[in-house]
Amino acid sequence: MVDWQGLIREFIILFVVIDPVGSLPVFLYVTAHVPRRLHARLAIRAVLVAAIVLMVFLAGGQILMESIGMRLGSFQIAGGIILFLFALTMIFGESKPESEIGQAERDHLDGAVFPLAMPSIASPGAMLAVVILTDNHRNSIADQAVTAGLLLLVLAFTLGLLLLATKLHKLIGRTGASIISRVMGIILATVAVDSVVGGLTSLNLIDVPAAADAPLVAPAPEK
Repeated sequence: MVDWQGLIREFIILFVVIDPVGSLPVFLYVTAHVPRRLHARLAIRAVLVAAIVLMVFLAGGQILMESIGMRLGSFQIAGGIILFLFALTMIFGESKPESEIGQAERDHLDGAVFPLAMPSIASPGAMLAVVILTDNHRNSIADQAVTAGLLLLVLAFTLGLLLLATKLHKLIGRTGASIISRVMGIILATVAVDSVVGGLTSLNLIDVPAAADAPLVAPAPEK
């Protein structure tokens, strides 16, 4: 039986950490002095680079972590703290689009790769989330393939937004994109706390009763 609630939850998590709407102003900045005929090619290249980076983390992130002797629970706690701090910058600090555009103005790099593909689309939060969502000890290869499919679906949605960036930006404006990014930060903070709780539970440091809405990382089975 298909777990639609779990699928929707994973999709929302991936959508929040990738934040497609927050990448619109970054894309508009990158393409400001690029001929319109090249905009689609630049968007495709950026999403392709982001997809490769995130797929590498999805497939090998946990293997690398375990090869250096790290426990997943510790990674979940540390990652949750990092996600929480990242969420705080989205909520209270300079908005994601403004900070990334400012950084691009200082560094003359390929705009399709930086800052659009990284860190706007393949953000640190997204890299961490795909590792947590595809725990090799908890999820089968089929489950991880489903997560990969959801990731590609979010990236396809991101590509669609970028291709419609000019029209959408006229509709919501930079202020609208900034507001949406801050709302995403609130949701991401909730995901971060859930990750810390899941890490503490998997290390048997706390005991959280099972609930209908399971945490991002399920508690470790009793020994």
